[in-house]
Amino acid sequence: MSIINTSYVEITTFFLVGMPGLEYAHSWISIPICSVYLIAILGNCTILLIIRTEPSLHEPMYYFLCMLAMSDLGLSLSSLPTMLRIFLFNAPEISSNACFAQEFFIHGFSALESSVLLIMSFDRFLATHNPLRYSSILTTVRVTQIGIVFSFKSMLLVLPFPFTLRSLRYCKKKQLSHSYCLHQDVMKLACSDNRIDVIYGFFGALCFMVDFILIFVSYILILKTVLGIASKKEQLKALNTCASHICAVIIFYLPIINLAVVHRFAQHVSPLINVLMADVLLLVPPLMNPIVYCAKTKQIRVRVVAKLCQRQLYN
Repeated sequence: MSIINTSYVEITTFFLVGMPGLEYAHSWISIPICSVYLIAILGNCTILLIIRTEPSLHEPMYYFLCMLAMSDLGLSLSSLPTMLRIFLFNAPEISSNACFAQEFFIHGFSALESSVLLIMSFDRFLATHNPLRYSSILTTVRVTQIGIVFSFKSMLLVLPFPFTLRSLRYCKKKQLSHSYCLHQDVMKLACSDNRIDVIYGFFGALCFMVDFILIFVSYILILKTVLGIASKKEQLKALNTCASHICAVIIFYLPIINLAVVHRFAQHVSPLINVLMADVLLLVPPLMNPIVYCAKTKQIRVRVVAKLCQRQLYN
């Protein structure tokens, strides 16, 4: 800490929270948390490996799935350091610069995942609405360009966050509300004017809502196209190709919406509920997406099983 003047002391270290009221059980809680991280990282790396090594999966749908797996890996690795420090080593403190860096990566990869889910919804609409021209429209080059553009868009969207937070003064409160750093959580601790952060934070949240609305519109168009198919069997087949993506959208956006509702309308709710919901926000999507896509996508499921059986034979 450094004294700036006689009126306040500038804070350079924040404190994160584990499970309020369950601090005595942090070492036990670390077991399921570490297991979730391990399964999520292994699952997403498996998805990337299977798609990379199988030429038959070198198609737009699976390239977008690779982008989703990479954003999930980014989310897991961004929150992993502080979660392990808190639950394994009982070390909740984090320097301000490390906190600003963490919230940049967490928000950046969250924005990337939202963008990828939006791209995948358009991909499913195109595959349903115009299957004959699908491959000619979404070429490998075009998919690469889309991935690069949306990656830059996601990172540029959150790039101002650490700089605006760094420009604020923190002189009284230093206790954060979650097990990792979030923009809206850090800016509340400032004792200087944080209106810019509030406005830009609202703009960032609005971009998430626009992505969600566009995904919803895409599925209305998909449903309209599917209902125009005469055969019931073909209708079910078309809808089944969207099942994995629908699950991924629900898994990603439902915790965000729940946490936003709790913060807005349930201000007197237990801090433990807030922490649990915030942890679910980052732990569940990277864990569940590989499981959902392996379970619902035959091409991936068959190849994962084949790789496992092949490894057992060699052993």
